[in-house]
Amino acid sequence: MRNPFQKLMLTGAGRHGPVVVMYHSVSQAERNPDWPWAVSVRQFRENLDLLGEAGYAVVAVRDLAKMPERRPARTVAITFDDGYVDNLAACEELASRGMRATWFVVSGSVGREPAWPEDGRPAGRLLDASELRALLGAGMEIGSHSVSHVRLTTVGDAQLRQELVDSKAMLEDVIGDEVVTFAYPYGDWDERCEAAVREAGYRYACTTVTGWALRDVNPYRLRRLTVFNDDDLGRFARKLAFGSHDVGWGQLIGYWGRRLQARVAGRP
Repeated sequence: MRNPFQKLMLTGAGRHGPVVVMYHSVSQAERNPDWPWAVSVRQFRENLDLLGEAGYAVVAVRDLAKMPERRPARTVAITFDDGYVDNLAACEELASRGMRATWFVVSGSVGREPAWPEDGRPAGRLLDASELRALLGAGMEIGSHSVSHVRLTTVGDAQLRQELVDSKAMLEDVIGDEVVTFAYPYGDWDERCEAAVREAGYRYACTTVTGWALRDVNPYRLRRLTVFNDDDLGRFARKLAFGSHDVGWGQLIGYWGRRLQARVAGRP
């Protein structure tokens, strides 16, 4: 790896199992995008190069089901929420490196501008049907992000089921393949939502709770690390190493200080 400190940070990576990282938009602009959840294609390219140099297997969410003995020690699943058309550039970067990822698509806005409330997101449409099939053909996974990107905890049982079942059926019809993964819109979920996702026929679901992906030992509570527009490569490496967003230098110094005190005291 080109940066020896980043290499040192990732020395023990993989001890706690795989991580899942979350992106949204990938901008072609040279400068950093204004939306916190958008990254430049340059930033995304650097992230992938670091993962490759550090020896990570870059997989889709459904690949995490493999038994631990068959899964590489360093494994990261890359995910994209919503399904913006600018994600095609990310697919090209992944495919050129032999890497995979999962796209969680809002089915009700396929090929159109997003129908949910504006929050500073990128202008333009979502991926259309032919582009989703092209992603699948490139080895990527298509998952669901509901029909309308509604907060699932706020709707009744009938609408909750519709958001899950209709999105799965529509996407399966579009791509001609089974859809088994889901991401909770806004990361908003509860036990009722989790049960409904299971009953709708999904096998895995991603939250926005940070941490090691499989920490909860529950395929419907997979944890994810968000990549933001101001995450430089060093911060990205620290997120991977610690499975956390809390990787500022002050926080890390405190962590290492506690580890040193425990070692001096003879505690594990």
